[in-house]
Amino acid sequence: MDTRRWSVDKIVDNLQSYPQIIQASDQLIKNETVAFPTETVYGLGGNAQSDEAVSKIFAAKGRPADNPLIIHIAERSQLEAFVESVPEKAEKLISAFWPGPLTMIFNKKVGALSDLATAGLSTVAIRMPDHPVALALLKKTGLPIAAPSANSSGKPSPTTANHVWEDLHGRIAGIVDGGPTGVGVESTVIDCTEDIPTILRPGGITKEQLMEAIGEVRLDPALQDSEQAPKSPGMKYKHYAPDAPLYLVDGERAFMQKLVSEKRKEGLSVGVLTTEENKNYYDANVVITCGSRADLRTVASGLYDALRQLNHENVDIIYGEIFSTEGVGAAVMNRLIKAAGHRIITN
Repeated sequence: MDTRRWSVDKIVDNLQSYPQIIQASDQLIKNETVAFPTETVYGLGGNAQSDEAVSKIFAAKGRPADNPLIIHIAERSQLEAFVESVPEKAEKLISAFWPGPLTMIFNKKVGALSDLATAGLSTVAIRMPDHPVALALLKKTGLPIAAPSANSSGKPSPTTANHVWEDLHGRIAGIVDGGPTGVGVESTVIDCTEDIPTILRPGGITKEQLMEAIGEVRLDPALQDSEQAPKSPGMKYKHYAPDAPLYLVDGERAFMQKLVSEKRKEGLSVGVLTTEENKNYYDANVVITCGSRADLRTVASGLYDALRQLNHENVDIIYGEIFSTEGVGAAVMNRLIKAAGHRIITN
């Protein structure tokens, strides 16, 4: 398949009228797959009402069919067409965080969407992205668009169009290049079908922000690696992994350097995933930074790009630092633990 690439300046006016947006939306209307930027990561979009389009998403990514997709909408008025009801707490979250990096789980309206998109579940995950290119594309199609991250399943999510090209060139109809994304980790997913809303995936909106808006929320026990069927993307399978095995190190810098030195003596090429504060400390084959420990938002934004850089260096093993789980750190550590396959070395 010939993958087209459309460049769009996200700060221009009347994006819906731009030829690139029109051409990309035409592909989506024809049930083809198109990658596009959101404020979190690039998504791989397809018509959520079409089994044909949704099947193409799963095929392009190599994604397990029991892993549900997030449905993207452009207008609050679209919501009732796809869900049975909107609980009061969900309305408060919509007012506070839409458009934005928050996905909400609702009881779905039967027959409104492809069952493939929801993996046969009785619920559906929906969000409204906070990115002008994404919103222009969604509005132009007039469709609900299913859009998981636009990467090969299990690999680091894409935060630039080049990342998408690396993984999916020749497997999708096109890529809308709107520049690098901002937040860098995927949206927070919260289940609004229960009396106490439950965080299924930490992300760009923190637990603290959610509690400020609606009061009590809880964390799903499935975040501790449950084998139950996932209500949310990212709950069941290994995700975000670089090519080389990643080990997280819970200990002092000297302990991690000891691990690095031991592997190098064995003749292995060792990569280190660290922060700006510590980049000059480690003696390794490759040292890659993902942001500043003083501002974990920069770590969230730079994490996936750092993991992809390590892939390009062809290292044999990677050691990575751990972070606080306060605020957006919860999302950072969730992604790192999944990328490492739960491999954590403690001093």
